[in-house]
Amino acid sequence: MTASPSFELYGPMEPISPVVISVPHAGRDYPLPLRAALRVPLAAIRGLEDRYADAIALGAREIETLFVAARARAWIDLNRSEQERDPRLDDGARAGGPPLSAKLRSGLGLVPRRVGNSGDIWSRRLGGDEVDARIRLDHRPYHAAIAAALASARARFGVAVLLDVHSMPPLGDPTTAPRLVLGDRFGKSAAARFQGRLEAVARTHNIACAANTPYSGGHILERHGDPRRGIHAIQLEIDRTLYLDAALDQPGPGLKAMVKLLRSIIDALADEAIPAALAAE
Repeated sequence: MTASPSFELYGPMEPISPVVISVPHAGRDYPLPLRAALRVPLAAIRGLEDRYADAIALGAREIETLFVAARARAWIDLNRSEQERDPRLDDGARAGGPPLSAKLRSGLGLVPRRVGNSGDIWSRRLGGDEVDARIRLDHRPYHAAIAAALASARARFGVAVLLDVHSMPPLGDPTTAPRLVLGDRFGKSAAARFQGRLEAVARTHNIACAANTPYSGGHILERHGDPRRGIHAIQLEIDRTLYLDAALDQPGPGLKAMVKLLRSIIDALADEAIPAALAAE
């Protein structure tokens, strides 16, 4: 497999802010076993990345605890559950299990099978033991670390907020389409006050914003968001044209503005969280 760390931790493992940040899809580590099994050029599967979303998070972070996945999403998708194994790719997928999700049917399961217009990306099926190892070495450590950090923040502040940072392709005409999508699983992963606060931040920055459509949040929000216990989780999708170059490959001139926007979002979440924590004391 690979001996390098599956994620990078920035800041203390025991958070000193109620806001914890996750960037699960910006990893650019493509292990040799992955590259050896591809049937498409490596450049084709970079379309699965939230390309340089980590640059926004790293630029915006101050005291917050931040987790950035190192491994590429094509290796394993941290925003899918361990059960979302693709029977068309993975020998370890269980037959007769629950109905396949729409994402899984489209080839975007725990280990993605397809990307964009490139079709199937693998030259062979994956052994169940291969995927088991990726779960054990990459998927579980990431989620365990996030859970521990959120529990620590909740114990310290009485509330914790997970901000899960992603990027998205343009949703349409940039003059009319949303450039930012906030997801809270339609209110299941976070209290409504957080969504409302972030919509106000977007307006202040003159960024068109949508809630839960077309992205309401995935496994990370489902797994870690528990508003009844004071742990809230929000997914943030940023239009890549706002911070990448014209080829959507490298950080572009808009990166600085997106760092500023994300910093405002983090501050708003912390400000919204702390009064609730103080009231509970």
